[in-house]
Amino acid sequence: MADQRPNIDFLFRITNDVLWNTFKKNEIGDVMLPFVVLRRLDCILEPNKAAVRAAYEQFDGKVAPDKLGPILERAAEQKFWNHSPYDLRKLAEDSANVELNFRHYINGFSPNVQDILDNYQLDKVVARLVKNGLLYQMVQAISKVDLHLSAVSNHDMGYVFEELIRIANEQSNETAGEHFTPREVIKLLASIIFSTEAEELSNANLIRTIYDLACGTGGMLTQSKLFIQDELKGRAQIDIYGQEINEQSYAIAKSDLLITGEDPNNIRHGNSFTEDRFPDKKFNYMLANPPYGVSWKRDELYLKHEALNPDGRFAAGLPRTSDGQFLFIQHLISKMADPAHGGSRVGIVTNGSPLFTGDAGSGESEIRRWIIQNDWLEAVVALPSEIFFNTGIYTYLWILSNKKPEQRRGKVQLIDAREQYVPMQKSLNNKRKKISESQIREVTRLYTAFEEGPLVKIFPNDFFGFYQVVVEQPERDAQGRVVLDKKTGRPKPDKKKRDYENIPLTENIAEYLEREVKPHVPDAFLDLAQTRIGYEINFTKYFYQYQQPESSQALKQQILELERSIDGLLHEILAD
Repeated sequence: MADQRPNIDFLFRITNDVLWNTFKKNEIGDVMLPFVVLRRLDCILEPNKAAVRAAYEQFDGKVAPDKLGPILERAAEQKFWNHSPYDLRKLAEDSANVELNFRHYINGFSPNVQDILDNYQLDKVVARLVKNGLLYQMVQAISKVDLHLSAVSNHDMGYVFEELIRIANEQSNETAGEHFTPREVIKLLASIIFSTEAEELSNANLIRTIYDLACGTGGMLTQSKLFIQDELKGRAQIDIYGQEINEQSYAIAKSDLLITGEDPNNIRHGNSFTEDRFPDKKFNYMLANPPYGVSWKRDELYLKHEALNPDGRFAAGLPRTSDGQFLFIQHLISKMADPAHGGSRVGIVTNGSPLFTGDAGSGESEIRRWIIQNDWLEAVVALPSEIFFNTGIYTYLWILSNKKPEQRRGKVQLIDAREQYVPMQKSLNNKRKKISESQIREVTRLYTAFEEGPLVKIFPNDFFGFYQVVVEQPERDAQGRVVLDKKTGRPKPDKKKRDYENIPLTENIAEYLEREVKPHVPDAFLDLAQTRIGYEINFTKYFYQYQQPESSQALKQQILELERSIDGLLHEILAD
């Protein structure tokens, strides 16, 4: 997370010496990532390789397969192993049989490693290397890279792998950023989420968890942990957990944990909506950048059934099927730890839709109402446009917590950081801007200061709620007389003239009618039976600044100057 850059010269060396012209630029990561993982695993397993081989030869075929795994784990002193006689260096000693031996080598890994390699689709990569006569060259080149723990610590390996992922994503013109969040966005989110936690996380006896429900390649998780260790100098034990639906992204995230000494079983594959892989687990910190505007139509039956359960994740309501962002938010809220056990802080990136989409009574409005009335929404931060690889739209950070400090209770802080950026020297797809280190510090300062100013607004929770009331006007007969309802004796409403008013919850409805409606429509009356309560966060409205229009004299002067300019051009044309 700091500005240190790991040495990854080997990536460019192997690309130029082995892969160039055979693999496209955007395919280099498909080759390099699994081979870097294999080399790191070799280096970690090397000290106990002989012990694993001996244990395998002693117990293979003599104990049940489910018993053999733990025996080999103990021999390897790791959560993974390889019982084959090969590693990449040994493979590089026999060019004639490299393909056959490579298969034996891969088949010797423990099931958790094979799961990763399967999701990398390594067999397809190897098939292309074999077809082009490059497998031996690739094995030989990667086997020379020193990734032993003595050369590259687990901490530094996290940087190496994160840098490899970043470069692989930036080189891909087709899918850059689809599963990758820019590092400065992660750092800003982490800075806000952990800004209040430094003292707590300094406790070496503390265990805290971080979770990402759509973890992509795992950057949000690993960089958040690095932020705690490097920026906060935190000493608490941090365990990270993630779930990912995309197979290759899942493989990258899981292998990242494996090669940096984390528990790879904490990264799980599947759809968080329909297959929660951590059903009984609560987490202290949750950071996520799930996809925007993704349809959940295929999961509609399952989710509608769960929404009927008052104790389910989606009891507050369901958004429209074309956009599942509020499903992600509700899922994260369901994972909040009890405040008595440390509570939770949540940071999630969204587009503008969850702030205001949906009328009063809609699923989106009801979810906003549920979140705000439970006092979970701590802050919303508006980010600059064009900071993501795959979209140029404005995005927002939602900061949620069930352990608000006293001064924040019953309030929501809005921060306008849309101008907090510097232009990039070279665009990367849609990414033309980045948030600098000083700007990250400034936005974090605005958040922690919790004071109103030009870029900060603080409102009570009820400010975002409104009554949506039906305003009626009576029918008039041919003679202009008010038509009365025969049953009630009251004026009969003219449906063609029906209108709606959104009245703030803090207002008296009758007083509002007299002040805002009656002066314009004297015979208006309300149908209070149809009143609904809605919630929205109209970010742009709150930060709108009135621009004084130019004076008529100034406009006149501009028009005269334009006329003179046009006359001059016409004169030149006619003279020619």
